[in-house]
Amino acid sequence: MTTTPPQSTAPIASAPASPGAPAATDTALLVIDVQESFRQRESWQAASDPDVALQVARLVDHARAQGHLVVWVLHTEPGTGGVFDPANGHVRYIAPLTPADGEPQLTKTSHNAFTTTNLQQILTERGIRSLITCGIRAEQCVETTTRLASDLGYRVTFVADASASEPISHPDAPAGRPLAEVLADPATLRPADVIARTVYALSGRFATVTTVKELTGS
Repeated sequence: MTTTPPQSTAPIASAPASPGAPAATDTALLVIDVQESFRQRESWQAASDPDVALQVARLVDHARAQGHLVVWVLHTEPGTGGVFDPANGHVRYIAPLTPADGEPQLTKTSHNAFTTTNLQQILTERGIRSLITCGIRAEQCVETTTRLASDLGYRVTFVADASASEPISHPDAPAGRPLAEVLADPATLRPADVIARTVYALSGRFATVTTVKELTGS
């Protein structure tokens, strides 16, 4: 069973569509953290879908064809020296993903895409009432954004197979273990189980859960 969050009362202030473009809708696709940063880590070798960017690209094409707004979000950790530090060059979209002219691009430093950005202002100005969420990692930034969006009154759809995750070690496990040890540990949560838990948590509470095929019809 699924539920639909209350409709936002944000005023519509959409710009007129350019000639030949689909009419704008009240829906936005949020592409969350589909970035090279993750591919630089050993744990990405065990990701649920290392090619998740291809699934996301299908959603982007569909959203544009429907006249939905596409909003791009990247996670940054400035000054840390790690893979999310913009200074190291990995905070960029995974190919073949490329924003089109006029599509908002945001960088965040929080787990959710709202707190450290002007995302809600953008959505309000565009008259957005429904959101489609996808990206990396399913249980972290995508789920957190989905939950907050629902609480803010948006109707949210979470696309499970356009969201990826990695193995999660038990909280008591030693930090910094090689991937082989993480995978050999029976207490490690496998990516498929992580995503399944996210589906259980969101469905009927915070979002409608769907797949790329169900959403796009192809």
